[in-house]
Amino acid sequence: MVYISLPDEKERLLAFYLAMEEYVARHVDEEDCFFMWQTQPSVIFGRNQLIENEVNQDYCRQHAIRMYRRKSGGGCVYSDMSNVMFSYVTKEENVNFAFNRYVNMVALVLCKLGVDAKVTGRNDILIDGRKVSGCAFYHLPERSIVHGTLLYDTNMRHMVGSITPSDEKLVSKGVQSVRQHIALLKDYVDISLDELKRFARQQLCDRELTLSPADVEQIEQIMRDEYLSDSFIYGKNPRASLTRRCRIEGVGELELRMALKNKGRQKIIGEVNLLGDFFVVGDLSGLLACLHGVAWEREAIAKALPVRVDNVVRHLQRDDLIKLLTP
Repeated sequence: MVYISLPDEKERLLAFYLAMEEYVARHVDEEDCFFMWQTQPSVIFGRNQLIENEVNQDYCRQHAIRMYRRKSGGGCVYSDMSNVMFSYVTKEENVNFAFNRYVNMVALVLCKLGVDAKVTGRNDILIDGRKVSGCAFYHLPERSIVHGTLLYDTNMRHMVGSITPSDEKLVSKGVQSVRQHIALLKDYVDISLDELKRFARQQLCDRELTLSPADVEQIEQIMRDEYLSDSFIYGKNPRASLTRRCRIEGVGELELRMALKNKGRQKIIGEVNLLGDFFVVGDLSGLLACLHGVAWEREAIAKALPVRVDNVVRHLQRDDLIKLLTP
């Protein structure tokens, strides 16, 4: 696998590295690419999430924590210079295969350090039953992108405060609770974060490709045009006459927002939005569009939906979606 490096060690915004993943996927003709990055305190939430539901914006502004949206699914995470982010870009078209290869690859690196790391859940790597890494992924034409955090250390107060109410008692209680569920790698290895990064690179990559200053300029343009735009970060809060929330094991949190219109004595489905920390592996907008104009009743909804929906939302079963949609 080839390691993608930059021509300088300039400190960059988190959004730059998201744009870099896209650029590498579209312009670097290699089978598998990998790079690591770190940023100043930031929160990053998934493509199908609403910022007001996931991020404590007041806390972030008070503590100079930047807020970003990514194009992959999954939940909201906090990152700072005490942990490291991994990016994996591959020609593997099947994002599920790419994802499974990535998480097992990272777990193997940790095992080689003497850490008993296990892949479990829908996107986690655990040590002693506690989360040390979470991952997310998305697909571009002929490429899959997988990225994830690796918790070496972190500012626990910022991690909790940036995504929960900022009341001091709640933050303190939250820190204690979250600390019981996450593992910090520094407690399991006797090497520094820089040494960890060097070890991971040596284990995963056999050569290096350095991007040019011209490449960097194009990445910065993608960052400015897309990832730093208010329309992308804040999105829109879709109107809905019906809102439902549920959690489905192996899928994640789902929030349905549906506009219903009266047609005589019957209710007809208008715009439908599905929000949450689930993973999209297909055309979600196309799936939801097939419901427009359909009568709001189980039989009509079941007839409108395709036979399979797990090839659009990872692990989502058709019956579970129908249950969420129907009266």
